[in-house]
Amino acid sequence: MEITASMVKELRERSGAGMMECKKALTENAGNIDTAIEWLRKQGLAKADKKASRVAAEGRIAVAQDGGKAVMVEVNSETDFVAKDENFIKFADEVAKTALASGAADVEALKSAKTSAGPTVEEARALLVAKVGENVQVRRLVRIDSGNTVAAYLHGGRIGVLVETRGGNADFARGVAMHVAAMNPPYNKASDVPAAFIEKEKEIELAKMSDKDRAKPANILEKIVGGKIAKIVNENTLYGQAYVLNTEQTVEAAAKAAGADVVGFVRLVVGEGIEKVKEDYAAEVAKAMQV
Repeated sequence: MEITASMVKELRERSGAGMMECKKALTENAGNIDTAIEWLRKQGLAKADKKASRVAAEGRIAVAQDGGKAVMVEVNSETDFVAKDENFIKFADEVAKTALASGAADVEALKSAKTSAGPTVEEARALLVAKVGENVQVRRLVRIDSGNTVAAYLHGGRIGVLVETRGGNADFARGVAMHVAAMNPPYNKASDVPAAFIEKEKEIELAKMSDKDRAKPANILEKIVGGKIAKIVNENTLYGQAYVLNTEQTVEAAAKAAGADVVGFVRLVVGEGIEKVKEDYAAEVAKAMQV
């Protein structure tokens, strides 16, 4: 059967695969577009399996929101080049929308959820791997589902934040999300700081003191150390930090002025916790030249 340009065009639009892959798929399947799509998916899965062991530490954070419901996903690629590819960005956004619509609680459940285009997230991922030639992974999913005010903020596609506030308004919640993106507070409020953290900081502050200071009366020493610990707690909590949108006040003061209480927040950064492989391109090229 003759494979026409219009057939290739239709298959490209429906599958998202490259022109040559579409032509081959149609040739292998006697021009049947539906079976060609299935063939492409199988080919994509095969290629994806071969690339699955390669480190994917670049990528993109994507969010989707509907009122008090919001999700944030991290989708990884091997290179920043692919992370900026239009197909990759479209996939990441679709994964976030699918996560929101499906109610998937984790990445494993999300993989089998159907995207708006028809294929599951896992099938769409495999097709993208075949297209971009890199390992692509959906790594993390976080979700907020509440009746409170929820704000999402993305910074350059590499940092994503979800914030939940009780009271206040959407503008304040978004401002807090921007603050979290910029300042990365480990904890929300002083009450959230673990006792073990405080004890360790006390130990460090005492070790830094001179013998003369350590010899002071216990009540004086407690005040000195207590002041230093209070400062450390402020630096490590959202409520204790100076608000980036108004550094004359703390986030706690800004929340009080807005009639809001920050219930919690989640911050994701692309590739955090992944050990990146250092490539020696000079050695790689030299090796290739000897072959």
